[in-house]
Amino acid sequence: MSKLQSTKTAAERLACSESTLNHWRVAGCGPSFVKLGRRVMYRDEDLDAFIAKNVRQSTTEAA
Repeated sequence: MSKLQSTKTAAERLACSESTLNHWRVAGCGPSFVKLGRRVMYRDEDLDAFIAKNVRQSTTEAA
């Protein structure tokens, strides 16, 4: 079972703000998340997958 991270901890790990994570969540373009009641949590493996998905070799490379 993976450890769950808060939005604050996930944002720190991704080097972004909590509001950026919130925006990505609403837009559907951020890392997968777990909803537990009103709390939003992030699994380590989902953060790792999001980072891996966004690795690029060039700024002109398509997303």
